[in-house]
Amino acid sequence: MKKLIAIFGIVLAMSACSNAKKEEAIRQAAIKATRDSMRVDSFKKAEVAQKELAVQQEKEAEEKRILMLSEARAAENAPAARMAGTSSSTTTTTTKKKKGWSSAALGTVIGAGAGGLGGALIDKKKGRGAIIGGVAGAGAGYLIGRGQDKKTGRAQ
Repeated sequence: MKKLIAIFGIVLAMSACSNAKKEEAIRQAAIKATRDSMRVDSFKKAEVAQKELAVQQEKEAEEKRILMLSEARAAENAPAARMAGTSSSTTTTTTKKKKGWSSAALGTVIGAGAGGLGGALIDKKKGRGAIIGGVAGAGAGYLIGRGQDKKTGRAQ
C-alpha cells in the first residue's frame, strides 16, 4: 500500500509540473492572437482610409464637373462678339435667344384658362363669369410668372 501511495504521489507531482507548460503555451497563443488581431486592425484602418480617400476624390471630381458645367452655361449665355464684315471694322454683339415660353407668358395662359373655367362654374351667367375669371386669372398668372422670370434671370 505504501508503494501505491508513493506511485500516486509521484504521478500527481509530475502532472502538477506539466500545468506550467500548458499555461505558458496558452499565454503564448494569446500573445500571438493579440499580435494577429493588431495586424488585422491595421489592415482595416488602411482599408477605411483608402475608402475615405476614394470618397473625397469622387466629391472633388463632382465639384469639378459642376464647375465646368456652370462655366459652359455662362459661356452660352454670354454675348458673342462677331465681325460685321470685311468692309467695316465695327463689331456687333448678339445674344443667344432663349427658346420656349417665358414663365410670365406661361403663367398668363394657365391663369386665364383656370380663371375662365372657375368663373364659368361660379357665375350663373356663364359668359360673363368666364370673362371676368379669365382676366383675373391671367393677371395673377402673369405676376407669378414674372416673379419666376426675375429669379431665373430671364427678366430684369
